[in-house]
Amino acid sequence: MVKKKTTQQTTHNEQLEYLRKIEGQIRGIQKMIEEKRYCVDIMTQLHSIIGALYRIENEIFKKHINGCVVNCLQGKSELEKQKKIEEVVDLIARFRKAG
Repeated sequence: MVKKKTTQQTTHNEQLEYLRKIEGQIRGIQKMIEEKRYCVDIMTQLHSIIGALYRIENEIFKKHINGCVVNCLQGKSELEKQKKIEEVVDLIARFRKAG
């Protein structure tokens, strides 16, 4: 029996909850700045937000690899496979520059 391959749309809905929490943290930092809070406390909160954004980025990237990229590599078009590989390589290169 041959299984028919189904393409499933990758969603990131679960990341919205984390983004909403980050949104609240950013409002908190704005308030800290308005209240002229201690710089180290503000930077600690900023670092927490940056870490949370990296976690979200990692989850979305992992889904892209496990979903979009795997589906493409299982396809028949060699051109599309090559394009997808180049896309991932370019993305990684862009991430390295940002750091």
